[in-house]
Amino acid sequence: MMMSLFSMFDPMANFNLTMNWSIIMLMVIFMPLKFWTSNSRLLTLNYMIYNKLNMEFNSMFNKNILIKGTTLIMMSMFTFIMMSNLTSNFPYTFCYSAHISFSMSMAIPIWMSIILFQWMIFTKTMLAHLVPTGTPPMLMPLMVMIETTSNIIRPFALAVRLSANLIAGHLLMALLGNTMNVKQNYWPLIVIIQTIFLMFELLVALIQSYVFSVLMTLYSSEIS
Repeated sequence: MMMSLFSMFDPMANFNLTMNWSIIMLMVIFMPLKFWTSNSRLLTLNYMIYNKLNMEFNSMFNKNILIKGTTLIMMSMFTFIMMSNLTSNFPYTFCYSAHISFSMSMAIPIWMSIILFQWMIFTKTMLAHLVPTGTPPMLMPLMVMIETTSNIIRPFALAVRLSANLIAGHLLMALLGNTMNVKQNYWPLIVIIQTIFLMFELLVALIQSYVFSVLMTLYSSEIS
């Protein structure tokens, strides 16, 4: 019995230990490894997904900074977030991907490396991006402040988007689970709704990992 609705997101709620974060390492078990002479269906599916992501990320990256292996960071990020979101949907698992510290620890370092690279290598181009083309002279200082603010809040927006979507979905699943009672006549309807919503949550887990990696790719390809 949960003490509160948000106790599922508390790392200390179960055993008064922080070992709930250790589930991050357990998802390595779900990754298919090539130990056989022929590829398994899961490994073949992974190859198809990675090839599709590689082609899409290659089309998004700017050709000025695109080198061999550039898309591996975004593909690895997509896989890591996807496995994190999917494992959090299993019963009695700790939803660490819904914590803002988890998403911020990925968004801020990658965003900071992108910003530092752009300002150190393409300083004039980044300064030109602060004032869009056709801006009136009187609005130029205001546009510089707006563009600077929009660049600063990007990692926070990515982190909040990922965490908020997962928190909302898990809270709705918890509310539906608390309303189910086998002694009542409408419990089959609750089970059907929970099953449909669980499938929806699995899609949300995939979509959020894709959105996170795609937005990071777009942020790093703004140099023109």
